[in-house]
Amino acid sequence: MSIANYVHPSTYGSLSDQEMSVVQQIHDFTERYFQNPCFDASHDFEHVKRVVKNAVTILEREEERRKQDALPALNPLSVILGALLHDVEDKKYITSVNDNSPLKRAIVEAGMPLEYAAQMQVLVEGVSYSSEIRDPQRIKNLIEAIPELAIVQDADRLDAIGAIGIGRCFTFGGAKGARSLEHSINHFEDKLLKLEGMMKTEAGKAMAQERSRRIREFMVWWRDEVGAPNS
Repeated sequence: MSIANYVHPSTYGSLSDQEMSVVQQIHDFTERYFQNPCFDASHDFEHVKRVVKNAVTILEREEERRKQDALPALNPLSVILGALLHDVEDKKYITSVNDNSPLKRAIVEAGMPLEYAAQMQVLVEGVSYSSEIRDPQRIKNLIEAIPELAIVQDADRLDAIGAIGIGRCFTFGGAKGARSLEHSINHFEDKLLKLEGMMKTEAGKAMAQERSRRIREFMVWWRDEVGAPNS
């Protein structure tokens, strides 16, 4: 499959021929990577593709805003690669990564400098929700240094909310041995409904507002069907 099948031509076409080749190579690497049976359907290549599409949508809207505010342009290559690679080396599935990082190796083998590969690894590590909860100031500093991180982070979090987020939450709970359906419902309050307030881009905030509303509506239905009071 070509990434051009689901990345808008206005963004994909803005890359140089070399960059388009790098993107396709990383796309193919990521598609193979997620064939590993350790990944479940909540974190698979379909999720990656949705995050890429979210990231491109946010990027296009953010670029319009940045032009109006006379801010420097973002790097579409870093946005697309960050979205493709954001779950590679995910600690929920990969227990340890040695110095021979598959993420960095893939970028270097695609023809990019090691320094750029190292920067992309930092970007990918910054996407993590748990990393931000542990040290929000560090993530804020990272976004100032690598502004493309804000877009990739928002794109990933959008796929954790709304109808898709509900499905992914139950899928992940089942794959990881959740004791009950209620365990997954509790995760809505514990994490998912907090994501709207953690969005970094204006486009991400607007998209998250609607998706969060869908989760709240689902929770009303859930409580009605199980006979629990709605708060």
